[in-house]
This record gives sequence, structure tokens and C-alpha cells, in this order.
Amino acid sequence: MKLVLTCEHGGNQVPQAYRHLFRGAQDMLNSHRGWDPGALDLYEALLPQADAGWSATVTRLLVELNRSPGHPKLFSEYSRVLGPAEREQVLATYYRPFREAVARRIARFLKAGHPVLHISVHTFTPVLDGKPRDLEVGLLYDPAHGRERVIAKAWKDRMQELAKGWRIRMNQPYKGTSDGHTKALRERFGAGYAGIELEVRNDLLLHPQASVIVRSAMAISLQELRQAKDLFPGGR
Repeated sequence: MKLVLTCEHGGNQVPQAYRHLFRGAQDMLNSHRGWDPGALDLYEALLPQADAGWSATVTRLLVELNRSPGHPKLFSEYSRVLGPAEREQVLATYYRPFREAVARRIARFLKAGHPVLHISVHTFTPVLDGKPRDLEVGLLYDPAHGRERVIAKAWKDRMQELAKGWRIRMNQPYKGTSDGHTKALRERFGAGYAGIELEVRNDLLLHPQASVIVRSAMAISLQELRQAKDLFPGGR
């Protein structure tokens, strides 16, 4: 098995050419709307185990790397004012190089006969629209995909042994079948590819002591997952 890691929302940087779009929007850029706080640190903690990895630090409010072309939220209310040629330039500079690099490496692994596990690293805000979320970790996957279902369950079990107080939910706080990077790759590559979106509550990664526990539990459980020999049943 080859392990591929991605971090689509690792930063809230605004390239110089587009800073005029975000005047007065620093609070929004600093919020979970602008990036996934803590995700890049977690990605980098897991990266030594990976066979390939890509991270992005340009704000998702310029272009949303975790959405498909044509999705209404590919561009935010800040970048949607750009004209067609300017949007195309954003896609050519920031979106396509990231997505295509990941897809090319996965295709190469699969062509060489290696199944691929892709972990897309994200964080989520503990309170959304005034409503607290009752979980620490979410694993998003497609229940109809045999490999993903088995791997997600095994990873949850291993993680739970290391962090017994955590509430680890399957397909929360979002659905693994919703539009996203893993869904697009799943549809492109089929059964040889398994994509799981890892969602961690961001306050855990922003707290100095808790973040050490989180990164350690994730790294150890992922290592154990990779060593398991029975997690790749054939087909869907």
C-alpha cells in the first residue's frame, strides 16, 4: 500500500496580486472560513510516514482546493468578483497544479500495482452557527466503497485505544460522499484507491498540550494501520 497525504487548507495566505480583494477581511481570513487552523501541523507530523504528500497555504477564500470545477463554492464571495480570465489564472496557478500533481502520483502508484490510501487532512471549528459539535475526530469516507469502509473502521478502533476519551464519528461533521478532493479521486480511480478525509477539532491542535497528544495518537494509529495486512478487500 502507498500512502498519500494532502492538506488542502493549510494556510490563509493571500498572493500579492489578489490582496485588494481582501481589504478589511483579515478577521475572515483568520477564521475557519479562511483556512483549517492546525491542519498543516498535523499533516507535517504524519508526513514522514507517507510515500507522497502535498500541502497548500493559499487561503481557500481565493480558490477552494477541496471543491470540484464548477462547484458554486469553488470561488468565495471575495474572489467571485474576478472576471473569467482572472479566474482562469487563479485555477492555472493554484488549483490545477495541486490537484493534478496528486492525481498523477496516484495514477503512477496504481499502474505499478500498488493500492493507494489517501488521507486528506482537515480541521473543523468546535462551534458552527452557535451550535457545538459533539466530536473530537471525524473520518469521512464512502460507505459503499469496500476498502474505505474497512480502513476507516480499523483506524477508528486503533485511534480509540490511544485516546479513550475522544468521540470519533464516522462521516461527521460532514459526509464523505459530498463533493471534495477524495470523492473526485475515488470516482476517477475506482477500487484501487481509498480516500479518507480526516477531520480534527481545531481547538485540540491549537492547545499546546492537547496538540502533542493528537499528533502522537494520529501518527501511532496510522502507523499501525499501515502495518495491518488485511485491510484491502477486493472491489467495491
